[in-house]
Amino acid sequence: MPAPSDPRALLRGGLPDRYLTPDDIAELFDVPVETVYQWRKKRTGPPGFRVGKHVRYDPGAVHSWIAEQMATDISAAA
Repeated sequence: MPAPSDPRALLRGGLPDRYLTPDDIAELFDVPVETVYQWRKKRTGPPGFRVGKHVRYDPGAVHSWIAEQMATDISAAA
């Protein structure tokens, strides 16, 4: 992976410019990887997709999911 100071390494929103793994998602949200798998099973986390037997996440979809979560939190607090 390119160094974090490399402008090619990050998309807008601070996410890497590559498909993310469940480990990446766990690190991003500071949760155990088991939590990421539970989110996927319950369909409550960011949308992922399968590449063979591997799960991957589109950084743009993760960014959109984060924005939705933030909007839901704001409207629930009002």
